[in-house]
Amino acid sequence: MIPSLLVFASAAIIAGLGVVHLWFTFVGPELRPREVELENRMKAVSPVITRQTTMWKAWIGFNASHSFGALLFGAIYGYLALAKSALLFQSTFLAIVGGLLLAGYIILGKLYWFRVPFRGIVLASILYAGGFVASRI
Repeated sequence: MIPSLLVFASAAIIAGLGVVHLWFTFVGPELRPREVELENRMKAVSPVITRQTTMWKAWIGFNASHSFGALLFGAIYGYLALAKSALLFQSTFLAIVGGLLLAGYIILGKLYWFRVPFRGIVLASILYAGGFVASRI
């Protein structure tokens, strides 16, 4: 039961970060540039890859899809931890995929993000690893 609760807590933290990030993407000023002129330029300029979007639309889309990824991780691993724990803890594939995703988030968090999400991801990763270690004891 402890391993399941640890992985569920990990999944809940990542899902919670995803919810907050999705909220910040569409509501409120948290993910807007501090300079209004920069936002205006982002709304006017296209990326090199295509003229069918703007940097602003891409920014919103990337942030929203990033949130969806965190929500998906939280939903899948939270569900598996509580409802299908035998499958989760017996699957090397699932353990590695989840661990790699969290490791990737740690690297991104350290290089590109700020303290709050980075610390949340580190905590979630510790809980996740703890769940798998505890399942082997």
